Amino acid sequence: MNSMKGPAIFLAQFAGHQTPFDSLAGMAKWAGDLGYKGIQVPTNDAGIFDLELAASSQDYCDEVAGLCRQGGVEITELSTHLQGQLVAVHPAYDELFDNFAPAALHGNPKARTEWAVNQMTLAAKASQRLGLKAHATFSGALLWHLVYPWPQRPAGLVEQGFKELANRWLPILDAFDEAGVDVCYEIHPGEDLHDGATFERFLAAVNQHPRANILFDPSHFVLQQLDYLDFIDRYHDRIKMFHVKDAEFNPTGRAGVYGGYEDWVDRPGRFRSLGDGQVDFKSIFSKLTQYGFDGWAVLEWECCLKDSAQGAAEGAPFIASHMINRAQHAFDDFAGAVSSEARNRRILGLE
Repeated sequence: MNSMKGPAIFLAQFAGHQTPFDSLAGMAKWAGDLGYKGIQVPTNDAGIFDLELAASSQDYCDEVAGLCRQGGVEITELSTHLQGQLVAVHPAYDELFDNFAPAALHGNPKARTEWAVNQMTLAAKASQRLGLKAHATFSGALLWHLVYPWPQRPAGLVEQGFKELANRWLPILDAFDEAGVDVCYEIHPGEDLHDGATFERFLAAVNQHPRANILFDPSHFVLQQLDYLDFIDRYHDRIKMFHVKDAEFNPTGRAGVYGGYEDWVDRPGRFRSLGDGQVDFKSIFSKLTQYGFDGWAVLEWECCLKDSAQGAAEGAPFIASHMINRAQHAFDDFAGAVSSEARNRRILGLE
């Protein structure tokens, strides 16, 4: 049986204008030197990874893969979190989410959505050329402003919202199916797919599409006060990606899950570097191993206290220490004996 792979690191929070974070080759070597074996690559900056070129050029994809190997890592998955977000945006968020699209599309929601859908189809082709089997993204949201039922939601509103979300994603899911790649939605507050119930609604709306799968990140479950271990039990067959990210939730009489509009460092729920929060990673790695998860364990760093350099350096050995080599035989095999139907019948007292 295949085992989980890792450690790997998501590059989105590290990419910047300073060496080595201003190029994919530089970050690949940086990650490899820290002990990572894989990198998850964002696709919103052509200076780091040219998504349009990757979708059309096998030579470019081979060159990129070679640069990563020279750095000691391989590409685990591509990410279109920002582009996926723009597949579905409620008008209340237009001003904020315009920043995720090219400047020429700002103020034009229809063109922005068309661009985002095209970006997703390019990502399917690029993933196929790179030989990848899973892709990370967000679902976007038409209903997030209605997450708390006040005023009362009109009958049929939620169903209609998920029907529209499915209509937008079905052609994308089909494109990924043609490419042989799973679409892994990060279950995340702010998205219409933010917990198990909403993921089930989406699955029903897309007719249980086989490419509609999950990027599991326990930190978002801590902040919502959801049972992330029970989630694995329920949805393990759809979990195809894993972000290893820590978090803590310390509510007071002043603020709780909603956070009181405080900055991250002052919120009751906040992300932490690995080992500094409340996530039970031993149990998570055990459950994922139990269910045969064979994807990558990918660090996502978003700590509000610890510097990114320290978080990245500590992340590789933390993940490596939690990796489990799946047992190849039962511990009591030594006490076994040759079995046969006749012997089993004698043991059962049927002879």
